[in-house]
Amino acid sequence: MKKIIIDCDPGIDDSLAIMLALNSPEVEVLGITVVAGNSPVELGFDNAKRILSFLGRLDVPVYVGADRPREREYVNALDTHGEDGLGESFLPKVEGQEIPEESAVSFMRRTLKSGDVSVVALGPLTNLAELIDEDRDAFLSIKRLVSMGGNFRSHGNCSPVAEYNYWEDPHSARVVFETLFENHRKLEMVGLDVTRQIVLTPKILLSMKKINPKVGEFVEKITDFYFKFHWEWEHIRGCVINDPLAVAQFIDPDILKGFEAYTDVEIGGISMGQTVVDSMGFYRKESNAVIYTEVDKRAFWEMFLTRLLKVKPKEIETVLKEIN
Repeated sequence: MKKIIIDCDPGIDDSLAIMLALNSPEVEVLGITVVAGNSPVELGFDNAKRILSFLGRLDVPVYVGADRPREREYVNALDTHGEDGLGESFLPKVEGQEIPEESAVSFMRRTLKSGDVSVVALGPLTNLAELIDEDRDAFLSIKRLVSMGGNFRSHGNCSPVAEYNYWEDPHSARVVFETLFENHRKLEMVGLDVTRQIVLTPKILLSMKKINPKVGEFVEKITDFYFKFHWEWEHIRGCVINDPLAVAQFIDPDILKGFEAYTDVEIGGISMGQTVVDSMGFYRKESNAVIYTEVDKRAFWEMFLTRLLKVKPKEIETVLKEIN
């Protein structure tokens, strides 16, 4: 089994990503670390516990990390994810689940040093930047670092050029990219170029409810607000579920294709948070990122649906035929 830490800011699509990871036999989730992003950290902690409770996996520990970006003012995304961060589903708080004394960065530091552990980062990279500050060797011991964030040619989702996670804390994102460059390492960037192609449509959701009513109705409950948001702002019939694609790529590296390039993050002005991808090699610098640009949508949906719904591929064949 591949050992991972999920660093996230739950968040609707973070929650779906956690569900995918914990239903995948190839993955052992050692812990979930929460960062300020879509939701404030305390709310993110509660939401992670709500998802774990639904899955019957409260054995997975959750740790709280940075409650604000490295330098800029914190701007949540509750306008996108709802007042409770889970689509205004207002699921009951899981009682008896208090925030542990150990911090997210301390847990990362301790766990990563044991070796052979990867990180799937689904939110701003603040926790990872703080880990670099505290223990660079622990950060550099990460086996694979898959980050849902950034964009190459796709437009942004919180400015014309920036994706939310890197826009939220561009200074931390820059520290992470710079550290990787200095140490000949690479981040796998699952950005908007590929995640925008993963849309949970009303048809797919209806099929989920028919195949597995418990899971389908739960997904409907937490995504209804998300559906309405995407229709209002992007005129999409459905909702883009970014974060599960990062988990899927970690499990099956053939789902995405792309190229390697030196990448930096803009930290100010109207382009704040933009990922500057040197695809043409202007800087003559060694690559520090794998930029994914192509996605096998059928392979993703087969993995996502079979695992969440606990069915065999033949049971969702009708759904898969409609995906193009």
